Amino acid sequence: MKNVILTFLLLFFSVFAFAQQPYSTTNQEAIKNYALANQAIDEHSYPDAVVLLKKAINADDKFVEAHALLGNMLHLTKNNKGSIDEYKKVIALNPNYSRAIYSKVADMEISEAQYKEATAHLQKFLSLPNNADRDREYAQKLLKDCIFAIDALQHPVPFKPINMGPNINTGADEYSPVSTADDKTIIYTRQIGQNEDFYQSDKANDQWQKAIYLSDRINTPNYNEGSESVSQDGKFLFFTGCNRPDGKGRCDIYVAQKRGDDWAKPFSLSPPVNTSGWESQPSISADGRTLYFVSNRKGGYGGYDIWKSMLTEKGWSEPENLGPTINTAYNEQSPFIHPDDSTLYFCSNGWPGMGNQDLFVSRVGKDGKWQVPKNLGYPINTNGDESGLSLTAGGAFAFFSSNKLDGYGGFDIYTFEMPAELRPHMVTYVKGFVSDARTHQPLESAVEIIALENNHPVYQDYSSADKGDFLATITAGKNYGLNISRPGYLFFSENFSLVGHTSSNPFFITALLEPIEVGNKVILKNIFFDTNKYQLEPESRAELQKLIEFLQLNPTVRIEISGHTDNVGNDELNQTLSENRAKSVYDFLISGKIEPGRMVYKGYGKTQPIAPNDSDENRAKNRRTEFKIIAK
Repeated sequence: MKNVILTFLLLFFSVFAFAQQPYSTTNQEAIKNYALANQAIDEHSYPDAVVLLKKAINADDKFVEAHALLGNMLHLTKNNKGSIDEYKKVIALNPNYSRAIYSKVADMEISEAQYKEATAHLQKFLSLPNNADRDREYAQKLLKDCIFAIDALQHPVPFKPINMGPNINTGADEYSPVSTADDKTIIYTRQIGQNEDFYQSDKANDQWQKAIYLSDRINTPNYNEGSESVSQDGKFLFFTGCNRPDGKGRCDIYVAQKRGDDWAKPFSLSPPVNTSGWESQPSISADGRTLYFVSNRKGGYGGYDIWKSMLTEKGWSEPENLGPTINTAYNEQSPFIHPDDSTLYFCSNGWPGMGNQDLFVSRVGKDGKWQVPKNLGYPINTNGDESGLSLTAGGAFAFFSSNKLDGYGGFDIYTFEMPAELRPHMVTYVKGFVSDARTHQPLESAVEIIALENNHPVYQDYSSADKGDFLATITAGKNYGLNISRPGYLFFSENFSLVGHTSSNPFFITALLEPIEVGNKVILKNIFFDTNKYQLEPESRAELQKLIEFLQLNPTVRIEISGHTDNVGNDELNQTLSENRAKSVYDFLISGKIEPGRMVYKGYGKTQPIAPNDSDENRAKNRRTEFKIIAK
């Protein structure tokens, strides 16, 4: 929108200068050079026009039209300070020359962090009658920027950026950094000449190693790749590809999957995500089921907007605009959805800021809707353009790119500690390895993590075939159940309680899958009962459903369901309680259409401990529900 206004003003001043006769000067030398300057502008020879306009002003320093047009030309050639001086001379010579000049000079004063001067010029513009609605709205928007910026300068936030060093940065431009959840890999864009490609650096011994070219299957010699998002486990890369033969528009979103040490050939997400418009800057949620991206498609609020699409059984859903609490009539870009899935960082030139593009954060409220964004503050934001922010999964550190700090040349990648009030919810991650319990060979297996409070999956994927590894982020404040399954094996069950959890330390799991053989058993770690009761808690439903699915997939298997207690209390009561708990599971399975003849249940009380009953933690291990294969 700014470019439209600049073009309009440029034409306005040029046309105005020709239309009004006589000029504010009678000096023929000045008028001759002014006319030649306009001819140079028609031929797009802007540097020549600047020289000719300066000659016109040397001939008559009070030549208002020449000062006005020179102000336009200096701005067009990125000399804002010179342009501001010229506009101020116009105002000093003739305050009534043009109402638009007050808004114009204020816009550039904001770009140069001259907020008090801009405020005065905007107030003058807004005091004038008969301003067009569009011009008045833009001036009011600029005035909000000034009010915010003046206050932000007086209340700076902590900000100590650290250059990430020569293993990542070079004399070329590096930008758009994103990291995996374990903070062991960073992928970013490097521009050499006109070509943009991805590079990767891995961390070893707490040091980032020399970055390497990502892959010939993703990077291309003829097209640009940039604005990427990596899944938390590093196995999927979503990125922007422009002007490709298989694209739908000028820029489209692609995805590639990690295969061993390389990447598979990327493919376009196609409609409804990609259109004949402009789709770019993807950011994938931690569960891999929500894609945030930027588009100028129809149905937005103006300029570039942030949209989202959900992964369904039929593919990606029709994109949904994030709405007016995120998007404005101007541009919102560079979305980054944190792994907590409820904190969104992005840049905008529509919300009040320091001028140009600023960085913002928005959070999901209790009503499930995005709240009004908060500016990250000064000096994270400045009067220049800030964009491309991402955070570690832990949320304490951010990555960004800048060419305004001392670096290695061009844009460099920096990191800084995010102020506490601007951080997302705390998350940690589960990193696991799945293998055969006997051979210890890696196994590709289905991995599911469920939020037990609502039995909602927060992670569904497969461990890798070559390493058997997986990685998933989980948010503090909830309880989670983990299930790992593979045909021909018993499933693996684990529980993570993050209620009241204040540490971001990760969980490491080694899952040894037992084959389906008589005598092998599974501890059902996500079956819950209240103290001294045998009624199943609602949080048990997901695990019970997993057991039903296992029995349905293995119709010849017969199992024993067993209940166990610790050694606290009366032995007889413990025996009865353990049997009743086993029967509760048995009854649930019958309600799930499992034949009663395939199951038996038994209570063992305290007689089969798996840990010494010498601590609360060990006694909790002994209070358990199991199932055992008794026939196959």
